[in-house]
Amino acid sequence: MTVLDGNIVTVAMPAIQRDLGFSGPGLAWVVNAYLIPFGGLLLLVGRLGDLVGRRRMFTAGLAVFTAASVLCGLATGRGLLVTARALQGVGGAMTSAVVLGMLVALFPEPREQARAIAVFSAVGAAGGALGTFLGGALTQTVGWHWIFLINLPIGVVAWVAAIRILAPEEGAGLGKGADYQGAALVTGALMLTVYTIVGAGDRAVGTTLTLAVVALGLYVGFVLRQARAARPLLRLRLFRSRALSGANGVQIMMVAGMFGFQYIGALYLQRVLGYSELATGTAFLPAPIAIGVLMLTLSARTIARFGPYRVLLAGLVLITGGMALLSRVPADGSYVADVLPAMLLLAVGFAAAMPAVTGLAMTGTREEDAGLASGLFNTTQVVGGSLGLAVLTTLAASRTERLTGGGEGAVAATAEGYRLAFTVAAGIAMVALVLAAAILRPERGHVPHVSTARPEPSMTRLSPRDRS
Repeated sequence: MTVLDGNIVTVAMPAIQRDLGFSGPGLAWVVNAYLIPFGGLLLLVGRLGDLVGRRRMFTAGLAVFTAASVLCGLATGRGLLVTARALQGVGGAMTSAVVLGMLVALFPEPREQARAIAVFSAVGAAGGALGTFLGGALTQTVGWHWIFLINLPIGVVAWVAAIRILAPEEGAGLGKGADYQGAALVTGALMLTVYTIVGAGDRAVGTTLTLAVVALGLYVGFVLRQARAARPLLRLRLFRSRALSGANGVQIMMVAGMFGFQYIGALYLQRVLGYSELATGTAFLPAPIAIGVLMLTLSARTIARFGPYRVLLAGLVLITGGMALLSRVPADGSYVADVLPAMLLLAVGFAAAMPAVTGLAMTGTREEDAGLASGLFNTTQVVGGSLGLAVLTTLAASRTERLTGGGEGAVAATAEGYRLAFTVAAGIAMVALVLAAAILRPERGHVPHVSTARPEPSMTRLSPRDRS
């Protein structure tokens, strides 16, 4: 639900603009207002989840997100919609920051943990990919308000299930401290980073560079604070883990390309091939179906058999190949010949790579750091998606503008802009592949442990006498 909401509005943007009277630059804030608090607060609420209890943070976030979704659906003015979207971002951060830490704690045995992470990754990938389909379907049939109101029954069911199923959990206690001075520095830095990235195409280069320098200064101040604080928000020793640091770096690159594909691919189908909103959403359906099936049936077993490192490399090779195919889409192309094969390659590659990189990122994380590591992983995911969206859309728009200014037809120029974006996305995926191969390679003689021991009977099955 939270991942889906990051891009469900993509197809609905024209309808929202018509109904509420947004200007062109103002319309971008329907997306930006969600991404900025979502990306900026993940690290802080991840740490707070360790202190107050991850279930408590998770259920509170669900309540905030669901209430904000209702406000979005009932919005009749621009100000209320943007404000409610920001509140959605806060709730999304509260839930997403702690969920990986909850999984690691619930499934400590390696084989079960791999299966749980595969399910988690499948649900997240399906949410992202289905956003385009549901956005088009709901907008065209019942109106854009329902892209938000549909979250109400989902949120209520998820909240009730969390209360009934998840065991109460005591955190370390707020007395342990969350280093609120450091929290202000890093939250400001992350929010400014996302703001700088998502608005880069709408402001002068000098302004963007100034904002980037300010954000960098906040990061430096945060690192200095963490090195000296008695109770730091982010224990810098986390980055001594080559697996955690490398996996987060790889994820930034991988998600940058994939998020750009979802957005630019939808625009290619609409603006070049002439698809409607519903047809565009339907065209994207094979991707989440393939991702879900592969993650739920093969990912955990493949990782257990070959190890997350090899599976990650294979997935990144497929993602790079899929982007390379898209870099050749013509102005007079067809969905079956030019889009679908690349989409399926990307789906298979992502189904392999995402659970592998997630498992590597959480490898060796201590119980008391699980929420923080989860928040960090989700933070890099949001930053990667924002970065990819900003860079690829800016490149595509600039290329299209230059060609139309030179007399090229609008459709041909638009297609050329998208080809450039996909070419750069293929390069980004290649960088992720090289980075993974160089940093995440297991140490010589080390084989990732996957338990093959049978669980204790008392934990999994009843004896005949007990069963009777």
